[in-house]
Amino acid sequence: MFTSSLRAPPVEFQRDICKDLAPILASCQLKRVVIVHGTLRTRVQSVIEQIRQTIDVVAQIEVHDEPSLPALERHLQGFQGLVVDGLIAIGGGSVLDMTKALAGLIPAKHPVMTYLEVVGDGRALEQQPLPWIAIPTTAGTGSEMTKNAVIDIPDAQRKVSLRDSKLLPAIALVDPAFTDDTPKAVTLACGLDAVTQCIEPYLSNKRSFLTDSLVEPIIPRALQALHRLMSQETSEDRDTLAYTSMIGGIALANSGLGVVHGFAGPLGSVTGAAHGAICGALLPYGLKVNRHFVDDPIVIQRLDQIANWITPIFGGMKADAFDTLAAWIANQGITGLASLGLKVADIRAVATASQASSSMKANPVALPFEALVSVLEEAL
Repeated sequence: MFTSSLRAPPVEFQRDICKDLAPILASCQLKRVVIVHGTLRTRVQSVIEQIRQTIDVVAQIEVHDEPSLPALERHLQGFQGLVVDGLIAIGGGSVLDMTKALAGLIPAKHPVMTYLEVVGDGRALEQQPLPWIAIPTTAGTGSEMTKNAVIDIPDAQRKVSLRDSKLLPAIALVDPAFTDDTPKAVTLACGLDAVTQCIEPYLSNKRSFLTDSLVEPIIPRALQALHRLMSQETSEDRDTLAYTSMIGGIALANSGLGVVHGFAGPLGSVTGAAHGAICGALLPYGLKVNRHFVDDPIVIQRLDQIANWITPIFGGMKADAFDTLAAWIANQGITGLASLGLKVADIRAVATASQASSSMKANPVALPFEALVSVLEEAL
């Protein structure tokens, strides 16, 4: 008998759903909001104008970099004296994570570090966060479906999470049209992040029947969509990657991740590279190291299945599938961790830091330290 559970926010997934936001905003009963957004492209501006016509927008915050502790504390100070009852996030993962953190910490009783994992106390939020609406404009992180916000701590050279089940949005509005005509490099990095966030829960030691049922059908479709989008633009493939990102967010929040994301936090802080590019550079090598060390027959079968999915899309032989994927990723522009800023002298420190990651703890097998070092060296 299978037993499983799954937690996710209310979600509307529909192309062009954001063309008429008034009924959705009315149902959320927000009166005075702050909008957090990324680059003000035409479609983002049109959504902001819709919101302004419907409810009172008391401030706008523009976010372009991944959230850091100094930026978060600066924005929190800006809320002093403001009367708001919610936030609306329109942007990629950085925008959504910043909004999520602000929603949780504006009502909080203590300093930010009280609630951060690893570098702080990791305490649960005492107060109910402000309600917030998630409108993702990229197809990668799935942050609209998760309960954690990733925060860079520059002084510690670590990225850690503010994590609490109360941080889920009031509703997530996933409109794949936002991702149409995304530049190739961004599509590649975001798409590989989304794919990785489905593959790692599929292999995770915390995997469940419910998350399996979500990720198993979408992984081969996502690989095919990403492969095609490198040569041609199609709305069908954009829809597929947006759906993959959303499903990956649900899966990682409920079944954890693995070695790739175990490295991604320390690497992101040390190098400053984009999270998706780091995941893309590491994915094939994470698959290879797990295939070498795993002895669980179910996980071995799943790794073989992933190889079976890769081969007809990317070519080559099944036995070389992970190397074939690595070569394709490099040919598309993510040429390795060195190109993203990792120095040989930092490898062992990154490997050490990765061992404390919650993502590494969900990997299907505990990897020896020297194996972690070897992965970084091979992905360099």
